[in-house]
Amino acid sequence: MNGTPSPVSVVERYLRGLKDHDLAGVPFAPDVAFQGPLSARLTGIDAVTEVLDQMLPVIRDVRVERHIVDGEYVATVFELDTIFGVIPVCDCFHVVDGQLRQIRPFYDPRPILEGMARQRVEETT
Repeated sequence: MNGTPSPVSVVERYLRGLKDHDLAGVPFAPDVAFQGPLSARLTGIDAVTEVLDQMLPVIRDVRVERHIVDGEYVATVFELDTIFGVIPVCDCFHVVDGQLRQIRPFYDPRPILEGMARQRVEETT
């Protein structure tokens, strides 16, 4: 064993960071890329952590159902418990040399968009 963490352990550190609202321990690659249903493709640690930091306040819990692994690639099915409700998610990750290189979440964004719209209405009334 060469001491490099497994792809699943890297993904679990990321998911734990979301759950704990602390991304400091996530081993992002310098050229990490993120693209989700509500964002354009972002590249680089600063850009990716900026968008993730904006998501953290709405996250209550992360409940992993399963990891599906193919070498450096991991697909993780989980429930994202948010202030807008529970959202089923499947994130596809690419992990290289113990670093998270790509994050591609797939989920229905309607609960988030509807919740944000409700918050805006409440703020204006």
